[in-house]
Amino acid sequence: MSTGTLLAIIIPIVVVIALAAVVASLFMRRRKLRERFGPEYERTMGDAGSRMAGERELRAREKRHDALDIKPLDSSVRDRYTRDWASTQDEFVDRPEDAVHDADRLVTSLMHERGYPTQDFDHQLKDLSVEHGRTLEHYRAAHDVEALSTRHQATTEQLRGAMVHYRALFEELLSDGGGRRHARA
Repeated sequence: MSTGTLLAIIIPIVVVIALAAVVASLFMRRRKLRERFGPEYERTMGDAGSRMAGERELRAREKRHDALDIKPLDSSVRDRYTRDWASTQDEFVDRPEDAVHDADRLVTSLMHERGYPTQDFDHQLKDLSVEHGRTLEHYRAAHDVEALSTRHQATTEQLRGAMVHYRALFEELLSDGGGRRHARA
């Protein structure tokens, strides 16, 4: 066989193998993002307009999150937050709107204590999405009701639902916080 014939066979094989490796790499990266972000993955893809832009956004969130100093809570701090949450829930019976506002402040305080920036809601969502993508929808729903209650437009049932939603994120932040570091390739 001549050198030209060998090259004509080998070059296409190498190109196909290289393309397969690139496709496999993209597929694995996409799968890891889906696993890490949960439902937030699809939401971000829809908001971004394209899969590439959405995945670039999620990787930027990961990079920002990795630069944060997220820390576990001491048991005494965890106990204090647990007592504060119980008090907030008890308050719901007599003052449901106040309880929802207090739950929002308590979750924000807990986020701050753990090391998350709390300057604005959109940034909170992005920072939380990296480790709490599965409970983020709870936070969005609770925040929406809290905004309604600020204008005294939320029903008691909506307020009750907000407390349930806040509790989902609160409990996750209070425990290990979803703070499992995921290895990325």
